[in-house]
Amino acid sequence: MGVWDLLLVGLVILLGLCGVLLPAMPGSLLVWAAVMWWALTDPQPVAWWVLVGATALMLVSQAVRWALPPRRLRMNRTSRRMLACAGTGSVLGFVLVPVLGAIPGFLAGVYLFERLRLGRHADAVAALRTVMRAGGSSILAELFTCQLIAAAWVGAVVWG
Repeated sequence: MGVWDLLLVGLVILLGLCGVLLPAMPGSLLVWAAVMWWALTDPQPVAWWVLVGATALMLVSQAVRWALPPRRLRMNRTSRRMLACAGTGSVLGFVLVPVLGAIPGFLAGVYLFERLRLGRHADAVAALRTVMRAGGSSILAELFTCQLIAAAWVGAVVWG
């Protein structure tokens, strides 16, 4: 597979990661489809194993998200900014503390946004709890799964 094809797959994966945070885009489906396209056009054993792992992770993620409360976040400018802060925190956490840092990074992004918006620690913590109960946990589960799949793809491309 050529460099331009890999770049295109990477851009679709990045679009899928952003799509997890947007309500109208099927983010996890885009990430999985990009990995599937890569595996079909680059038939190596490592590509197939990444696709099998991505499929298994997606199935587990769907089961977990089904058990969690549905997304009921109001999508206005404030919540989009909050989701952007949460997504940025999750990505930074994923990179700084490999893999497991995504969860506290997501929570820290929501907390910092709410702290700046509301001003007090107690109000920000209460808002964080409300966001996580209102569907933030579902978004976090889907985003974490997509980050794991993206990391597996990057690892397979770089070292495979």
